[in-house]
Amino acid sequence: MEIRNEIISRIKIALGEVIETLNTEELQENTDLFNDLNLDSTSVIELLMALEDHFETVEFDPENLKIEDFQTIGSLANFIQNQIKELSY
Repeated sequence: MEIRNEIISRIKIALGEVIETLNTEELQENTDLFNDLNLDSTSVIELLMALEDHFETVEFDPENLKIEDFQTIGSLANFIQNQIKELSY
């Protein structure tokens, strides 16, 4: 479970970099990235770049991403955790 907490922590940091006015301490796993945080296509690209910086071994191919992967902080954490597992094989 520690790795998941680390992933969520890094997601929150990346979101704080993209949305500078965001209080990341209020973010929860069920925070909706689009409806609660009002992310748009530009901010999603910025978030992906920030996440790649925070997860050096994970690269995001926009063509392979599904909207479900970016619905909430928790679904994004699941996606990243699966990417990390695939890289460790």
